[in-house]
Amino acid sequence: MNQHYQNLVHKLEEIAHLGGVMSTLGWDQEVMMPAGASDARAKQISALAGIIYERMTDPALGDCLSELNEQDLAALGEAERCNIREAQRSYELETKVPKRLVQELAELGSRGHGVWVTARQDNKFADFAPVLKRFLQLKTEWAQCVSPEMAPYDANIDLFERGTTMAMITPIFERLKQELIPLIHAIQDHSYQPDTSFLQGRFALDKQEALARKISRDMGFNFEQGRIDVSVHPFCGGSHPTDVRITTRYKDSNFIESLYSVIHETGHALYEQGRPHELGDLPASESLTMGIHESQSLFWERMIAQGKPFCTHYFDTIRAAFPENLQSATVDSFYRAINTCKADFIRVEADEVTYPLHIILRYEIEKGLFDGSMQVDDLPHIWNELMQKYLGIKPPTDTLGVLQDSHWSGGAFGYFPSYTLGAMYACQFYKTLLSEQPDTEANIAKGNFAPIKGWLNEKIHRQGSLYTPQALVQRVTGEDLNPDYFINYLKSKYGEIYGLNQA
Repeated sequence: MNQHYQNLVHKLEEIAHLGGVMSTLGWDQEVMMPAGASDARAKQISALAGIIYERMTDPALGDCLSELNEQDLAALGEAERCNIREAQRSYELETKVPKRLVQELAELGSRGHGVWVTARQDNKFADFAPVLKRFLQLKTEWAQCVSPEMAPYDANIDLFERGTTMAMITPIFERLKQELIPLIHAIQDHSYQPDTSFLQGRFALDKQEALARKISRDMGFNFEQGRIDVSVHPFCGGSHPTDVRITTRYKDSNFIESLYSVIHETGHALYEQGRPHELGDLPASESLTMGIHESQSLFWERMIAQGKPFCTHYFDTIRAAFPENLQSATVDSFYRAINTCKADFIRVEADEVTYPLHIILRYEIEKGLFDGSMQVDDLPHIWNELMQKYLGIKPPTDTLGVLQDSHWSGGAFGYFPSYTLGAMYACQFYKTLLSEQPDTEANIAKGNFAPIKGWLNEKIHRQGSLYTPQALVQRVTGEDLNPDYFINYLKSKYGEIYGLNQA
């Protein structure tokens, strides 16, 4: 093989291994690390970020890339060309950012997380505001370095969902508001509301954990190459497809939240475990954008686990775990209860109809912060006003409002839109699966998830980063992203549950 390409592979693999160490440190910080170690950990992460930055901006890496000519590229395979393409993009991005800025962003992210956790516990947004202000300054400076031709917020969005801009997102989100707010109002005003009383009470944490682990394993999560733990905010992390780590949070008053959180994160984990790591620890084997990643978690959480066939299969198991609570429930009443549409303060507890409004609210705030039409100190008031406008509720505390998400504590601006983009991808993927595997719902009702996992592995997971999100969606479904599937799915499903389509 081309010597320049071999040298490039060696350098890229070292960067990937260092990134794996960074990921493990981040997981440990949220799951295992004693609170008193936060300052030391921030310095460790800053030092490691500096080393990774040096490797990613090493002139020798640039030399490897520049030595690869068109004749070399023509002789290489699709995966190799992907590695070169992604390495070139990453190198150009990183060499435009000064090391000082990289380290300050990393250290602020580590320190900011601890500040956010405390501010959230104490309900004091003012304590977190300085971190947020500094992040906006740094991320604006970062955007000017990497993409001076783009609006700063577009550059931040592009980091998570490449090729996606405000010009694309805003019209879609405006349409969702036009379609979903009336649907939510119609549901709220309807005389019928599902009985959810049996989902309230006390649910033993050990039984919650056992149930979540069973369903995660049934879905195909490999516990020999993964684990489930507890953290403040559920996430899927880890360092490699052979080391994938899920977290959730348990409350004895609500087993649905933890169960569906685990199902959601297992969707992410199956993507990570299904990546083509036989291609090496290289860019071609990495997952695609955050929107595609979110499509995998929502595919399992929303399209599969909130469907009637899934409820039919697991209802007896769930009732056996909590017999006193669910004694009078039926499969149908359980299905309707877990699909209740009700405005909630917390995004991660929101139903699939109201959830997009949580995302749109955050998108509009981030957009306002970057264009200067909104100020950090005004965010609690702005947040509450938008919650009232979109969902008809007002958070009583900042803990239940503007402080609820961890994303801003790490400077992850532009991340939120990927959640709703992912929901639309998931609907479109599921429609294609049903057309290619007509017995899918019968398999779900029998607890046979292997054909579904196999389809996702083949069509999406094992494609790594070979294609753009747009090309992948086209390859899998035969058409571009089409939000009509998402809107029609919600109207049909919730129209049936609430009898909205009856005369």
